[in-house]
Amino acid sequence: MGEPTDAVVTEADALYALAPGDFTAARDARAKELKGEDVELSRAVKALRRPSVAAWLVNQLVRHEPARVEDLLSVGAALREAQDSLSADDLRAFTRQRRQLTATTTTRARALGRELGTRVSESVAEQVEATLTAAMLDAGAGEAVRTGLLTAALETAGLDPVDVDAALAVPGATGHVATPVQADDADGDDADDADGAGGGRGPGLHVVPDPDEAARVREEAEQALAAAEERLAASEAELADLDAEVDELEARGMQAQARVDELRALLVEAQDAQARTEDELADAEDARAEHQETVEAARTERDEAAAALARLDEA
Repeated sequence: MGEPTDAVVTEADALYALAPGDFTAARDARAKELKGEDVELSRAVKALRRPSVAAWLVNQLVRHEPARVEDLLSVGAALREAQDSLSADDLRAFTRQRRQLTATTTTRARALGRELGTRVSESVAEQVEATLTAAMLDAGAGEAVRTGLLTAALETAGLDPVDVDAALAVPGATGHVATPVQADDADGDDADDADGAGGGRGPGLHVVPDPDEAARVREEAEQALAAAEERLAASEAELADLDAEVDELEARGMQAQARVDELRALLVEAQDAQARTEDELADAEDARAEHQETVEAARTERDEAAAALARLDEA
């Protein structure tokens, strides 16, 4: 498709800075407002997709802490440029640095989400980290992240380029940079470090100690504690439900056992009655057989008497 117009990108830039719950209403209202001014622009705005929570969080990270994101993307670019010339040991070291950087940035993104009133689940955090990893490994993904116009999380797929247009609100807008919400001077030193000399290894590519590591580790520990407390509360609630279910099932089991005992007693009684009946039946069958013989003998005696009488009449 053709290049997006500046007007569409400008409208999208404002809308994707909003909270997830405000997006749809604001988009529809803006599309309606534009309808009398520019029908094509109105349609383009109306077609903008609501971002997933993970995409929204990355979009906000770009707007609220652009220097942190630029630091991450600069390290990623340096790694991509130098990876062919790195030794195996250096490559492992810088890969660890990349993973540490994406992890700490994801931690900061989760904190930002809480500050903006949105709880970030583990699955959403994993999507955010996957998006940041894709941005470091793939230049196109990095440009897509810079736009702040993501509608879905990004993910690397082997050596293939990341399909960024499918995840962008405005396909082809990768030259755009999201409008920052506030300056991000806190991470300026880190960004400068990323631009330093790399000793021939590539621009900005050197392992440096992280001055914010203690604070980040504490923040990660606090978040881990909060997550553990949430899981504990959920587990305790589930345990209480299971306790109630066990109590109910035990009561039903006792009732069922009482019924089984009752039926078992009835079965024993019925079996005794059946045995008595079978004994009586056997006695009755024996008596019938004996009486049958008596009847047969009487019938023979009668037939013989009738025959004798018949012979007398003939004489």
